[in-house]
Amino acid sequence: MSDADYIPVLALEALQDPGSKSITVTCDARLFDLFVVRRGDEVRAYLNNCPHTGAPLDWVPDQFLSLDGKHIQCAMHNALFRWDDGKCIAGPCAGDALTAVEARVENGQVMLGRTAFCSSQSA
Repeated sequence: MSDADYIPVLALEALQDPGSKSITVTCDARLFDLFVVRRGDEVRAYLNNCPHTGAPLDWVPDQFLSLDGKHIQCAMHNALFRWDDGKCIAGPCAGDALTAVEARVENGQVMLGRTAFCSSQSA
């Protein structure tokens, strides 16, 4: 993926460590609800849809992590997902996974790869 395929979505310092934040990205005249999770200087991003029901994972804004901060947790049925790859390890969707969006940190900005949700190059 080239640099042009990434869009800045927020400053890394806007995320607690560990922490999470919901974001909405517009592409191809559609809105995409995503969330970003942080651990140290690493970030991961996923579409905000539980593979079990398709519902958003957060009931409280920006709260996607389990209380211990080790896993992503769905608020609806308490499914737990691994932070690094989004695989469901407990709950009704065990074995399924969240839809990952390529993410990286560049110059203090969280950058997301558009190819996961954009079919065109305009954001």
